Amino acid sequence: MKNFFLLLCLLVTMYGFSQAGDTSYKKRVLETAEVDLLFSYYGQDGQNAAVTGGEGTEKLTDATSSIVVNLPMNADDVLTVDIGISAYTSASSSNVNPLDGNDNVSPYIESSGASRSDVLTYFKPTYQHTSNDRNSIMGANLYVSTEYDYFSFGFGASFTQLFNERNTEVSISGQVYLDKWNSQYPIELRSGFFDERVTGTGTYDPGFIAFSDETRNSYSFSFSFAQILSKRLQGALFMDLVSQNGLLSTPHQRVYFGDANDFFIDDFQLADDVERLPDSRFKVPIGGRLNYYLNDLFVLRSYYRYYYDDWGVASHTASLEVPVRLNDTFTVYPSYRYYTQTAADYFYAKEDALSTLPFYTSDYDLSEYNAHQYGIGIRYKDIFTKAKILTFGLKTLDLRFSIYDRSDGLNASIITLGTTLVGN
Repeated sequence: MKNFFLLLCLLVTMYGFSQAGDTSYKKRVLETAEVDLLFSYYGQDGQNAAVTGGEGTEKLTDATSSIVVNLPMNADDVLTVDIGISAYTSASSSNVNPLDGNDNVSPYIESSGASRSDVLTYFKPTYQHTSNDRNSIMGANLYVSTEYDYFSFGFGASFTQLFNERNTEVSISGQVYLDKWNSQYPIELRSGFFDERVTGTGTYDPGFIAFSDETRNSYSFSFSFAQILSKRLQGALFMDLVSQNGLLSTPHQRVYFGDANDFFIDDFQLADDVERLPDSRFKVPIGGRLNYYLNDLFVLRSYYRYYYDDWGVASHTASLEVPVRLNDTFTVYPSYRYYTQTAADYFYAKEDALSTLPFYTSDYDLSEYNAHQYGIGIRYKDIFTKAKILTFGLKTLDLRFSIYDRSDGLNASIITLGTTLVGN
């Protein structure tokens, strides 16, 4: 992957030089190659791990890096290549098999086995064509990602039309994902499991049945409408329709029943089953943005979204960001986001579900909760790209930090760093 990144950067540099002799007077959609380098670090903790049936450590760290290369193929067309890698270490997922590293087994102790970490890599090329009058844009994309227990392949298309001297913009897009699990069940539910340390009344025999279909397909249609309302005010409305079918359960997330005997190894309770969710789900998010230019110092950026799905989850999201322009180069932008949702029809806390129910989960992401996120960021911007990195000019540099706090005890911090480099 590292060698591929270096090769891609070399190609971008060579492509930039090849465009030096272009004598076309037609204004290009993208004048020269641009490269975005992105890095984020995420850390969280909590006590309601879904892997251990709604209780146990949720400690997790994730480091993600990606490179996005925008190549002007000609005056009208742009090829964008987005490549990324995400590496995480999770105390929660380590307990898919809690028996491979600890003397005393507990849902609140991280196992040191192989399931504690994973790497996700993805590749997403996008091609866009803009009409001669620059009032319509057509695009198409592919997407491939892989990790230890999941593979995803996607493709999509989009169309954007500008009206009213480009004060009005209407966009539609569609996306299809064809995914497949490589199911990793909790160790005690795998064939041939036996451990002489099991304690409880009777014999541990949950009668577990593995999933017969490991595919998951997702189809989405998106619509957006944006309007410049005045010199100071801009607004946008959007709506998505998302349909999913197939294996929508997560195979390694345990569930404990209230009408079943409890069995343990040390302090670790053995699963009665894994979560079972319907094989279809329909989601409808709808919302809008409103940006207001107060003066040369302040801009208000507001956002609201309502979400509903046929699993019983309804949510509201509202956020406000206030960029403060310090000078021509630096901008500071504090932000706040509020989120609240209802519980899914199939959510049960530990041992609240019954074995006679058709569907159940103890994943607190599907519980009722609210969350607050506070953030601060700073941006360096130089349209003349005076600073240089190799043969590229530094156009922007963004650094953001945010804190996330959820009512069920989950808390997290996120730091992101992004740069935009422009070829000469």
